[in-house]
Amino acid sequence: MAIERLVEPTAARDDAEEEKIEISLRPVTFDEYIGQEHLKNNLKLAIEAVKKRADGSTLDHVLLYGPPGLGKTTMAGVIAHELSASLRVTSGPAIERAGDLASILTNLKDGDVLFIDEIHRLRRTVEEVLYSAMEDYKLDIVIGKGPAARSVRLDLPKFTVIGATTRTGSLAGPLRDRFGIIHRLEYYKEPEIEQIIKRTSGILKTKIEPEATELLATRSRLTPRIANRLFKRVRDYADVNGDGIIDKKVATDALGLMEIDSLGLDPADRNMLRLMYENYGDRPVGLTTIAALTGDEAATIEDFYEPYLMQMGLIMRTPKGRVVTEKGKKYLQNPQIKL
Repeated sequence: MAIERLVEPTAARDDAEEEKIEISLRPVTFDEYIGQEHLKNNLKLAIEAVKKRADGSTLDHVLLYGPPGLGKTTMAGVIAHELSASLRVTSGPAIERAGDLASILTNLKDGDVLFIDEIHRLRRTVEEVLYSAMEDYKLDIVIGKGPAARSVRLDLPKFTVIGATTRTGSLAGPLRDRFGIIHRLEYYKEPEIEQIIKRTSGILKTKIEPEATELLATRSRLTPRIANRLFKRVRDYADVNGDGIIDKKVATDALGLMEIDSLGLDPADRNMLRLMYENYGDRPVGLTTIAALTGDEAATIEDFYEPYLMQMGLIMRTPKGRVVTEKGKKYLQNPQIKL
């Protein structure tokens, strides 16, 4: 059974109260959304242009891609809010049959926003139905079976699809081409993460000192979701072992208890780096070999471990496999060193 990592950038699945807190932390406007300035500026322009037109046109379909936890789902909510549109949320794995998609599409209204998370996991038969729906706002369905079967084309309301994916390469070319706005969400800068932590502390009514804010930001893997998750765990520690105020000592002790080091790496990250270097040294290692060494799935390593380790310059990809860099070797010799 897999153990959820505190620095896992996938969405937390705690109890209902945790979900309510998570929702309350999501910004709803561009002004509240911290970071991703280039993306926001482009989207603001597109949305403003749509609002100025009086021909009933809708925003082009939007594809957001990048590592998990950077705010793709939140941005979809912001776009819908800025458009004053209703947001319908689903995911690629949840749409198993073409009929499921047809049911969703026929219940949309003019101007609605349909957010499809993990859109790269849509079945090909479902994608084919989505092609004409996105391009022509038509839905082709087959009624009956055998010789009596006939195709019927239904008109759909004008809507906007927002797709989110961590793997643009896994999207079929015809589907990707139907998105008029395609943007990558980048890792955040530490000052932006500090702003997010300050905003979270205000919403959760928890006092945090500047030094503790800076410390949490350096260990949040440049990812807002992880920053918020670490903040809540440190807040728990402060409530139990202190007076509820998060200072540098409380934050240091809490992060030490969680075994998250100065770069934001946890035991699983360190174990992967160590196994790669101890077993292969300077030689490249294939993804399936790393998976066998760590006991994780190859997709897990590629989606959740690798992006941040590459961002920090601890490993690099080569045509023959992954290699621990000089910076990674230096880190393994002294994990507490400031690289």
